[in-house]
Amino acid sequence: MPYILIIAEKPNASAKIAFALADTKPVKKDYRGVPYYELTHNGENILVGCAVGHLFTLSEKEKSSGWSYPVSDVTWLPSYTVSKSSFFTKKYFEALKKISKEADTFVNGCDLDREGELIFRNVLRFICGRQDAKRMCFSTLTKPDLIEAYENASPHLDFGLAEAGETRHFLDYYWGISLSRALILALKKAGGYKTLSTGRVQGPTLSILEMRQQEINAFIPKPFWLLQIIADANGEAIEALHAKGRFWEKKEAQGIFDKCKGRPAIVEEVRKEQYKQYPFPPFDLTSLQRDAYINFHYSPKQTLDIAQTLYSQALISYPRTSSQKLPPKIGYRKILESLKKQKNYSDFCKALLSKTKLWPREGKKQDPAHPAIYPTGNTPESLNPYQKKIYDLIAKRFLSCFAEPAVRESIRALIDINGEKFKADGVRTVQENWIGFYRPYVKFKETSLPEMKQGQELEVKKLEIQDKETQPPKRFTQASILKEMESENLGTKATRANILQTLYDRGYIMESSILVTQLGESVIKALQGFCPEIISVELTREFERDMEEIQEGKKKREETVMKSQETLKKILGKFKENELKIGQELKKGVIESEKLKNIAGKCPKCGKGDLRIIYSKATHKRFMACNAYPKCRNTFSLPQRGSIMVLSAKCKCGLNLLSVKGAGRRPWKLCIKCGFAKKFKKKTAAEKKAPEKKPAAKTA
Repeated sequence: MPYILIIAEKPNASAKIAFALADTKPVKKDYRGVPYYELTHNGENILVGCAVGHLFTLSEKEKSSGWSYPVSDVTWLPSYTVSKSSFFTKKYFEALKKISKEADTFVNGCDLDREGELIFRNVLRFICGRQDAKRMCFSTLTKPDLIEAYENASPHLDFGLAEAGETRHFLDYYWGISLSRALILALKKAGGYKTLSTGRVQGPTLSILEMRQQEINAFIPKPFWLLQIIADANGEAIEALHAKGRFWEKKEAQGIFDKCKGRPAIVEEVRKEQYKQYPFPPFDLTSLQRDAYINFHYSPKQTLDIAQTLYSQALISYPRTSSQKLPPKIGYRKILESLKKQKNYSDFCKALLSKTKLWPREGKKQDPAHPAIYPTGNTPESLNPYQKKIYDLIAKRFLSCFAEPAVRESIRALIDINGEKFKADGVRTVQENWIGFYRPYVKFKETSLPEMKQGQELEVKKLEIQDKETQPPKRFTQASILKEMESENLGTKATRANILQTLYDRGYIMESSILVTQLGESVIKALQGFCPEIISVELTREFERDMEEIQEGKKKREETVMKSQETLKKILGKFKENELKIGQELKKGVIESEKLKNIAGKCPKCGKGDLRIIYSKATHKRFMACNAYPKCRNTFSLPQRGSIMVLSAKCKCGLNLLSVKGAGRRPWKLCIKCGFAKKFKKKTAAEKKAPEKKPAAKTA
């Protein structure tokens, strides 16, 4: 008997769809361990099956015995036939093949984005033998939304979305495989070997990080001076700086110091001004990843994985969104009524529900497929500590969007000393409003000033000249580089976290305050010197614009793919001409990184040798020992589980800290001499000026 087949992107989504649509409880069945569901909805016979993400991957049509580049002749193949790590997808492939045989209507129940559309389209054409199907459009896995999505399904696939997704896969494969092979073969030609990679987005991102690092390394501090007074105002201390701010000549600062010394301070003016501080807009994926990093120090990938889990449990809306809009159709009051049942948000919801009109604060960014991230109102049943934090962050951000603006007050006192003006600034919160809803995730500066009146004389307790110097640009963090990638249109909201993680995994960057390693620097140096187009931000941005136009139906996939192939062929022709030179540059970086990667500092016993990680072939254990052996036999034990990385940060004893990371656990820091690292050595002024030592790369 013919039936309707709905295909979801993952098993848990298929279960949500089945239980939402079933007139009675759906019947769960399985084929070789892969679950699918039989049900009826308004008299219609429906089967709900699932994939596990991509069941197909791109691969070369004809594989030669050796590597060559550029790669251009590729085709879609079942993932399990290409990669051993994807062999588990074979049973999902076969299950969909079985349950699709007698289906007469197909419905796309995958995520509404480029990847979801492409996953379903490949299943549809390569397994089901069809070219078109209906499309469910939903942003949450709640029962009402899924029923509405099914009953109002689009009669056709979103071919623009699928074409844009397929274009991205073709471009990423061409560039990633071709460029990575080129790097490895160039290094091999120079007599070295290491697994290297770069890609259409990976290279430009690493280039941005390296440019910042070069700015920091080349930075020369410039001295300046500040003139400050500490005065007594009605028994309270007040600090004020000279109105000019920075003095670039000490002589000028000294002259004003002499002019003011011993003279009375008179309050010339006190100005107070109240203003509204509006709530932050609701979360899109990038801002969620940034706030999670700032508050919990979760990596962007970790945040995305947690958010995806919350979405799968129907606790939040679809997280891979670039929208900062909350359309009325999501049902503001309905969500608040549901959240009110959760103890942590009950009082907030009651306050908001008492308002005659609910209208959220929104941002400018939009996403044609999904709204901003919001809680569905469903009550969490069992969340781990990581999930609880992300859920609470999302829920409170959502609630705060509906609250009244905070009222803040800025205060400025202008103080005259013998004709010289000094300024004291303060700011305080008069009415918290939305700030109270979003605590503890919002931090505004609060600086109080004592009450003062115009004409009041203040007792100057201290007048001083402060020696200062300009500071170098800050290193990118995982939060700030995501923002930079977004502003440069590098990658997508869904891919940026993985690109950043790849740079860490390859050993090109390290630490939370991102440091480009010796290996990462050598890759950029080699490419910048001979093939700068590979790391061109503008070229990558151009292809991103092309894909947006493909999604909108303004451009054909074939046109962009052909342009990409021609561009890549031209670039790699230039690469081949300089292959040996590029390889020699890469080899220098690899050798240097290997020298430094396991060194934790000078041996505290002999003071001559370096402490480095040693792997014993005899005992299959690792330890740290002085490389001046046998003259020095100093050793330290190391944890035997987890990966170990030497950090640039130092313990109070002067040795470099180690980062130890076990599978599925957050890294922890250790000093081989002092144990768990809690205190860091503070840099002296001279050390701050000196170029920072390049850390070595982690072996990929």
